[in-house]
Amino acid sequence: MANQSIAGAGVAGLFGGRVQDGDRAVRARLVLVLLVVVLAAAMLFSLTSGASDASAFAVIRDWIFGAAPGDAADARARIIVQDIRLPRVLMGVLVGAALAVSGAVMQGLFRNPLADPGLIGISAGAGLGAVSVIVLGATALAPLVMLLGTMALPLAAFVGGLCATLILYGIATRQGRTSVATMLLAGIALAALAMALTGVLVYMADDRQLRDLTFWQLGSLAGATWQKIGTAGPVIVAALAATPFLAGGLNALALGEATAGHLGIPVQRLKYTAIVSVSAAVGAAVAVSGGIGFVGIVVPHVLRLAIGPDNRYLLPASGLLGAALLLLADALCRTVVAPAELPIGIVTAAVGGPFFLWILLRKRGIVDL
Repeated sequence: MANQSIAGAGVAGLFGGRVQDGDRAVRARLVLVLLVVVLAAAMLFSLTSGASDASAFAVIRDWIFGAAPGDAADARARIIVQDIRLPRVLMGVLVGAALAVSGAVMQGLFRNPLADPGLIGISAGAGLGAVSVIVLGATALAPLVMLLGTMALPLAAFVGGLCATLILYGIATRQGRTSVATMLLAGIALAALAMALTGVLVYMADDRQLRDLTFWQLGSLAGATWQKIGTAGPVIVAALAATPFLAGGLNALALGEATAGHLGIPVQRLKYTAIVSVSAAVGAAVAVSGGIGFVGIVVPHVLRLAIGPDNRYLLPASGLLGAALLLLADALCRTVVAPAELPIGIVTAAVGGPFFLWILLRKRGIVDL
C-alpha cells in the first residue's frame, strides 16, 4: 500500500507538472498574441505622433483605399509620413527587436539574467567600429569605404561587436566553463577600453562629425532613412531569423554544458552561432541608431517573470516587446520637448538604470517584489 501511495503520488506529481507546463505554454502563447497587438498599436501611435500636424490617417487611407479625386493627402503630409515617420517606425522595430532578442540570447548563453550586450562591452565594441568609419572614412579607411559603400558602417559595427564578443568569451571561458563574474568584469574593462578609443576618435573629428557623433552616441532614431533600413535591415533580419533555431539549445544549456552535450546539443556550434547572431544584430543596430542601453536587459527579464524561461517563447516575445518599447520611448522623445527631440538613450537609461538596480537588490534578497 505504501508503495502504491508513493507511486500514485509520483504519477500525480508527474501529471501536475505536465498541467503546470501546459498552463505556462498557454499563457506564453496568449502573451505573444497580446504583444503583437501592443506592437501594432505602438506602430500606429508612433506613425501618427510628432511635432508636425501632418495627418497620418489621411495618408494611410490613401494607401488602403486609394486617393479620391481632389481628396488626396497633401504632398507635405505624404513626405512626412512616408519618408520620415515610416522609416523611423520600421527602424525602431528592427533596433528594438535586435537589442531585446540579443539580450535574451546572451542571458541564455551565459546563464545569467544580468548579461546584456551593452553591459558587457558588445555595444561599445560595435560603436567603436562605427565611429571609426565615421571619423576615418575620408582618410585612413577611405579605400574600404569606397569598396563597401553604404555597407561599410554596419559591417564595421558588426566586426567591432564580434571582436568584443570573442575577446570576452575567450577571457571568461576556461575548460569549457564560463565564469559569470569574469564575464562581467571583463565586459566592463572592454567597454572602458572601447570607449577610450572612441574618445580618441571623437577628439580627431571635425565640427560636423563631432555634432553627429555627440547625438549619435546618446542614441536616436532621428536619422532613419530608407537607405539605412536597406543597409542594416537585412543584417538584423538575418540575425534574428537564426535565433529561433537556438531556443532548444539554450534551454538545454540552462542545465549545464555537460548535460546539454549529453542531450545531443552541439554546444560549441551553439555558442558560435549565438555569438555571431548577437554581434550581427547589435552591430547593425548600433550602426544606425547609436548607443541605446538597457533594452536588452529589461525586456527579457520582465518577460521571464511573466512567461517563464522557455526560450521558444522568450525569444519571439522579447523581439515584440523590445520593438514596442523602443517605439513608445521614441514617441516620448519626439513629443515631450517638441519641436526639439530628446536622445532616446536618455529615456532608456532613465528606465533601465533603476530596473537594473532592482534586479541586483532582488537577487541579494533586499527586495521581495
